[in-house]
Amino acid sequence: MLLADLVSVSTKVGATRSRNAKTQLVADLLGAAAQEEPDEVEVVAAYLSGVLPQRRVGVGYRTLAAVPEPAATPRLTVAQTDEAMQQLADAGGPGSAGAREQILRALLGAATEPEQTFLKGLITGELRQGAQDGVMLAAIAAAAQVPAPSVRRAVMLAGFTAPVASAALRGGASALAEIGLLPGRPLRPMLAASATTVSDAMQAVTSTGEAVAVECKLDGIRIQAHKLGSEVRLFTRSLEEVTDRLPEVLEAVLALPAERLVLDGEVIALREDGVPQPFQVTGARTASRKDPAQLRVETPVTPWFFDVLHIDGDDLIDVPASARWARLTALVPRTYLIPRVETADPEVAQQFFQEKVTAGHEGVVVKSLDAPYAAGRRGAGWVKVKPRHTLDLVVLAVERGSGRRTGLLSNIHLGARDPATGDFVMLGKTFKGMTDEILAWQTERFSQLATADDGWTVTVRPEQVVEIAFDGVQRSTRYPGGMALRFARVLRYREDKRAEEADTVDLVREVAQWEA
Repeated sequence: MLLADLVSVSTKVGATRSRNAKTQLVADLLGAAAQEEPDEVEVVAAYLSGVLPQRRVGVGYRTLAAVPEPAATPRLTVAQTDEAMQQLADAGGPGSAGAREQILRALLGAATEPEQTFLKGLITGELRQGAQDGVMLAAIAAAAQVPAPSVRRAVMLAGFTAPVASAALRGGASALAEIGLLPGRPLRPMLAASATTVSDAMQAVTSTGEAVAVECKLDGIRIQAHKLGSEVRLFTRSLEEVTDRLPEVLEAVLALPAERLVLDGEVIALREDGVPQPFQVTGARTASRKDPAQLRVETPVTPWFFDVLHIDGDDLIDVPASARWARLTALVPRTYLIPRVETADPEVAQQFFQEKVTAGHEGVVVKSLDAPYAAGRRGAGWVKVKPRHTLDLVVLAVERGSGRRTGLLSNIHLGARDPATGDFVMLGKTFKGMTDEILAWQTERFSQLATADDGWTVTVRPEQVVEIAFDGVQRSTRYPGGMALRFARVLRYREDKRAEEADTVDLVREVAQWEA
């Protein structure tokens, strides 16, 4: 299959707002791939999901900056593209940077301009084309003519969408039924919905007033631990393997009295007094490539497990949460169990929430005691509650949108007021929380405030105040203030506030509550 055919569908998917139209476009291409080149279905599904089968290929923004002249006519195939990506991923050792550059130039030189744009987005992970999980799973079901629930369960257990697409289009429902929980292979983690209060969360997971579990929500790294005899493998929420970066967690799991085991939990770096370290301290452990022995000395982490999915041949994802917790507590020492209470009393749950927030944790997760493990989905079985932080900030610039936001001004640059200088300190960017109405309004508003335009970023007069919700503040070397907001999202634009009344950078530092 020509890469141009895939790119054409990707462009059409990104340009339409109709979920049904997106699904049909993707399903048609998957069906065509299955007829023309069955071996390419997995790669086609991965590319349309904006994912490289190789995950990472060692190419950064700087390498992509110098792009050769595009080809005049499409001739690059999906198979050739995948082969080049594999060569990039395999390149290592002395001279690997030069080798990668040659491979990349050859690949991009064989690509047309639309193909180059697609490939750059694919490599950087910024291919926003609209073929996300919901569309892709529905498209697989339509193309293979299999029930959608069978596809969802298979993807949950396989971890990734692309191999499920290949199995469904090769063998139909029977092939999907053969995909099961396999210790050693990561599955998608269960996710939590959100509520603004603990009582709302309790009502969401049980409408009958029954007892629920209220667990501490950590600001750590989600970890899935797999044990197979004397081997342990650790995966993050994105299913990246980090076994070699967490030796103390590996040892803790290896010591548990089970031969085959799958656990769900988090790791977190704590100070000697038990107060959690900033998120970036924990995050540095899973990102580091240092010697494991040195890692343990620098920033030790503690695993806290909250679920068990498999024990010695018993798959537990379909049993009630209360039964899974009983199996977990019989297996894992209390030191490695998530702090939690079981209660039907909202006041008890609220008190637990306040205790954990005061101790420096993110909040709580309220869980139904009857719910199965709904991997890969935000179901009603788990609902998280965090204290919401908000700031009134000033928009400093705005970026042009792409995909369905083409022609609109989308990603806004956020600044806090520096009372010492009267200037504004940038704290990050966001395109989250914007409705169609907000996008239309801000496109007109910031066009009026524009002072410079480089074709991508429009610099504006710092006059417009916007109310931003965010989950926390992290250290950042990217911005002059040394800080960045985590998970920033737009709540509303403030027409009632002037830029001089915006929140200050000093207030942001207070919210961060970092230790000196």
